[in-house]
Amino acid sequence: MTYRLRTLYNLGGYLAALCLCMICALITAQILGRIVDRIATAIGGDRIGLAIPGLAEISGFLLVGASFLGLAYTFVHGGHIRVTLLIGQLPAAPRAFVELFCLSIALVLCLYLGWYLYWLLEDSIAFNETSYGLLSIPLWIPQSAMLSGIVLFCLALAEAWLATLVTAVTRPSTFTIDDSGQE
Repeated sequence: MTYRLRTLYNLGGYLAALCLCMICALITAQILGRIVDRIATAIGGDRIGLAIPGLAEISGFLLVGASFLGLAYTFVHGGHIRVTLLIGQLPAAPRAFVELFCLSIALVLCLYLGWYLYWLLEDSIAFNETSYGLLSIPLWIPQSAMLSGIVLFCLALAEAWLATLVTAVTRPSTFTIDDSGQE
């Protein structure tokens, strides 16, 4: 299937990868700081105290960003786990409508989640909510990544739903799993 917004989904995937790289860099810096401290104390010096405050909290927020921003990219590239044991045994025409039904449920659930994430984000901004950890990080920052990822995923699901609907209505006997959004 050809996705018209594939560039946008790829951008979400790249941002997810950037979040993972930032987690890796922060943890590596923390480890190197501990090694430098050990070496300093081993040669008789004092600990330098190279530590990143709130590393677990920052890493958690970056992991949330990576998880949500990568949803659409993963879906478009066929990386989501799909149980096709039952649907794969159906003839092409019924399979198109079952796939349409499954995509409809997924889209409705994602829209529902997106709706409530929007209101959560709005409340966090209105009440100036911050995290409870060592660092006071405004919660709208990770929540924005969550909402952006869900919006991208809704767009990808909507594109796949529309393409599946067109195939199911116009030429259901030609439906393959590839028509439902998988490569």
